[in-house]
Amino acid sequence: MGRVIVHIALIAGVALVLAGCGFADVRSPVPEFMRAKAPEPPPLEAPPDVKRLLSEKLDSVFLAASNPRGVQVSAPRPELRGTGWTACVKADLTSVNGKPLGTQTYRITISNGAIFDRRHVEAEDTCATESYEPI
Repeated sequence: MGRVIVHIALIAGVALVLAGCGFADVRSPVPEFMRAKAPEPPPLEAPPDVKRLLSEKLDSVFLAASNPRGVQVSAPRPELRGTGWTACVKADLTSVNGKPLGTQTYRITISNGAIFDRRHVEAEDTCATESYEPI
């Protein structure tokens, strides 16, 4: 009789521990109904006015010493990983010693209505296929 009570208590304890685990993770290999719901993605920001941002803060993309001319910008696109936006900016630049560098293209990241990051485009970037408008 004592062993039966011990087994029942043990089974009840294990059941309580397992009940506290709740649902499985979103990526767990369990049936769909047992998984926790995936979190909702944050809402996307409104598209920024890239032309206005660049006219106000051109120095956040190009150095003043590079004397940017013929600045052009592409339409903003939603960022693939996040709630911000990206756009391509190109301009004719001059090096520090005064020699022309030619047209340089940068991809800018815009978050919360401000230019957050810039990087020189690479071969796999889509900036080459974008359509541009002058500022």
